[in-house]
Amino acid sequence: MSTRLTARRRAARTGQYLALLGYLVFLAFPLLWLVSTAFKPPRELASLHPGWIPDHPTLDNFRQAFDEQPLLRSAGNSLIASLAAAAITVVIATPMAYVMARHHRSPLSRAATGWIVVSQAFPFVLVIIPLFLVLKEVRLIDSLSGLIMVYVVWSLPFALWMLAGYARAVPRELEEAAAVDGASRLRTLISVTMPLLAPGIVATALFAFITAWNEFFFALVLLKSPQKQTMPVILTHFIGTEGVADLGPLAAASLLATLPSLVLFAVIQRRITSGTLAGAVKH
Repeated sequence: MSTRLTARRRAARTGQYLALLGYLVFLAFPLLWLVSTAFKPPRELASLHPGWIPDHPTLDNFRQAFDEQPLLRSAGNSLIASLAAAAITVVIATPMAYVMARHHRSPLSRAATGWIVVSQAFPFVLVIIPLFLVLKEVRLIDSLSGLIMVYVVWSLPFALWMLAGYARAVPRELEEAAAVDGASRLRTLISVTMPLLAPGIVATALFAFITAWNEFFFALVLLKSPQKQTMPVILTHFIGTEGVADLGPLAAASLLATLPSLVLFAVIQRRITSGTLAGAVKH
């Protein structure tokens, strides 16, 4: 009986690993194909039987992409909007999430949770017209400031939900122990609670940054000046009026647009997976 049970467990674990491997391949396929396409010359791009590895790798697609479109300027606009939106979102969401976690049974906290759930069901098209009219009244159309405000409002509900989960995981006993040791409420929040929330804050900032960096629809509608357009909007300029894409430069520019998110995640992923109780040690 035990032998059969062990065999079943091994078979189930093997199936899980195979499913995970298939999922990773599914996720990696577009990125690998994008890298392959970015380094292919036009002749290989037009081939009826394209291969994974370019026969004659070239950087001409990257040169053409920079010559045809202002990639550096648009990347700078995206970086400003994404960093500002991430910072403002975290600053607003952190104290609100803490209050929601510590008073999760209050009517106000329940109302906030309901607002978070309902807000995620709103499609972009439903809010773009009233949003456009409001920003027009305050003269924030065609400005990065207005776009940053939109990104903050759009990311805030999910950021609150994320951080509230981290805040609920912080044991109250640690804060009570700090109070017994004579620490003030502010000192407890800074020295005990905030270090424990650090992984959640980093994860929330990463979410807000990637959301703003990849966002296309709001930037397309709200930004009219070419000098203020973000990276996702500029990428559409590689597609002609008849819907024919300049595939090589488009792949090169798309690869460059993908790198910041990958690099940022690679840099801070250790912080996200670090111990949740890193601040629980009393000095």
